[in-house]
Formats: sequence, structure tokens, C-alpha cells
Amino acid sequence: MHSVPKNSETHFKVVVVSDQFAGQGLVHRHRAINQTLADELAAGVHALSIEALTPAQWEARGGAIRPSPPCLGGSKADR
Repeated sequence: MHSVPKNSETHFKVVVVSDQFAGQGLVHRHRAINQTLADELAAGVHALSIEALTPAQWEARGGAIRPSPPCLGGSKADR
């Protein structure tokens, strides 16, 4: 598994719905979120799932948050 203490929180999901995403591609949206979270990410996040949507996109899918894929482990310490 991972080389972190048991019960560590290293997997996170961020869902951001904003009008500011209108006309922006996914890469631009993700970069903006990563930049906003830079300090938190520097503290040791193993996995981050980002959903960046406009209000219309959020409504089109019924306001549902999609599940993240399960972690398959994988630490440099395991290799």
C-alpha cells in the first residue's frame, strides 16, 4: 500500500461549479483549481479528482457527483 500512516487522508475529490468556467477547456479549469489549492497540495496529496463544471453542465447531469475510481495503491516505497 502507501507509505503513509494508517488512516491518513491523502485522497480527495473537489467539485467546483462556477459561471467562470464558461468557454474554458478542462485543462484551463483544472489548472485554475490546482493553483488555488497549491498550498494544500504541497502537503502531500496522493490523489486528487477534480470536476470543474459550469452551472448548466451541473444541472444537465442532475447535480450528481460521480464516484472516484478506487485507489489501487502504488507507492514508490512499494517498488
